[in-house]
Amino acid sequence: MMIFVFVLVMALSIAAAAAARFGIKNLDINHMLVAGRSMPAFLVFVLAVGEVYSIGSILAFPAGIYAKGLESAYWYMGYLLLAYPFAYFTAPLIWRAAKRHNALTVPEVFGRHFESRNLEIVMSIGALIAVATWGQFQFVGIQVALGELGLELSPAGLLGAAGCLAFVYVGLAGVKGSAFVAFIKDIAMMVGIVAVGVAAFWAIWGAPAEPMPISMPASHLSMTGPALTFAITTILFQGFGLYLQPSVSPFVFTGKSEAAVKSATVFMPLYLIMLPFGAIVALYALTAFPNAENANRIFLDIAHGLLPPWLVGFVIAGACLAGILVLSVNALSCSAIVTRNLLPSVPVTAQRRWTRITIAVFLIVAASLTLVVPKLMIGVLNFSNYIAIQFGAAWLAVFFGRRVSATSVGSGLVVGVVAAVVLYATEVDLGGANVGLVAFAANLAITFGLDWLMPSKTPCKPVALGNNASAA
Repeated sequence: MMIFVFVLVMALSIAAAAAARFGIKNLDINHMLVAGRSMPAFLVFVLAVGEVYSIGSILAFPAGIYAKGLESAYWYMGYLLLAYPFAYFTAPLIWRAAKRHNALTVPEVFGRHFESRNLEIVMSIGALIAVATWGQFQFVGIQVALGELGLELSPAGLLGAAGCLAFVYVGLAGVKGSAFVAFIKDIAMMVGIVAVGVAAFWAIWGAPAEPMPISMPASHLSMTGPALTFAITTILFQGFGLYLQPSVSPFVFTGKSEAAVKSATVFMPLYLIMLPFGAIVALYALTAFPNAENANRIFLDIAHGLLPPWLVGFVIAGACLAGILVLSVNALSCSAIVTRNLLPSVPVTAQRRWTRITIAVFLIVAASLTLVVPKLMIGVLNFSNYIAIQFGAAWLAVFFGRRVSATSVGSGLVVGVVAAVVLYATEVDLGGANVGLVAFAANLAITFGLDWLMPSKTPCKPVALGNNASAA
């Protein structure tokens, strides 16, 4: 019954992707990547929510609390709460920049705004690195979720099946197909996490017998020193940069207007209601199973223990869809970057075919990274953000910079990414400060410091000044 329900939900998701194709006579590259910039606010909302509340909300959040306690809950919920006020103001500016420059990819925005082909190439390489690590995060979770089905398949086989589904979603109707799948994913994810959370709550406090005594390691109950510093700096860094990442900002391009994009951000905090249920699951796990070997599996292990098989199948389907949906859109973004920005000589008539080929290559690479470098999901999430949010400095230059040069922007990104990777790999003691924030400070210093030393000879019109603002 568990596998039957799982297959049924997946079949519904494929049907939803196919339904998205209705009304599209010619699936050209514009429709594949940004849905012709025609999505109303509710579709932008569903698509963007699908990216933000991905498999991390189901698996990584409880896993982080189980492994590290209060620290993970504090910064995870904190940065999401801070992200939406920032997004309310920055997301419309992202849309305006893409519309002004008729850009279908993030690197095109920067290349055309600063009139630099070299900068477009640098931003393309940076975006591919950032999105690949985000793709690995999804695959780590998908591997865990599919493993709970008990199928006699190797890890490579499981990830291959997930990659094929991601390919189908965008192959049928491009980014619009993923938006339609997001409806199925949201229902399955919400029902799944609430069901397990309620079951865990009942197991602790609702049974007729005496309530289960709560047991947590002392290290999980408080935050002091470096842990507190990490939590605060992570909230600031990731809250500011959530929508400025190359894995998230392309969703903004699909809106039909600035107003639609702004409206979509207003209701996104409502999805935070699912996180307390994940925290209850982690609390129950710490009490009932304090020595679990794999924290990434703890949510689904609890589901197996407390729910009937058919509902477990629904939970696993929700977790898988949450990851596969994000993979599908990120694969589409990466393929567009390769075919339009790194290989612009590809004829327009052939871009759709090469886009699909590159989607397959991206999915293979991201899955391979997962098999070679498996990690605690919450750690992969942090590393992905360390790199991706370095694009924030470049976006600030587009929004507000008047004489920032392409050299400054490109140099800042390179310094930020390299600093983030080096600091992460060498585990330098920063007193608990978020590695990405420290690297971002260096990025900002280069981007706007070189602007002061070597200002651009040709002023750019800041996007924040509006479409009719003067560039003088």
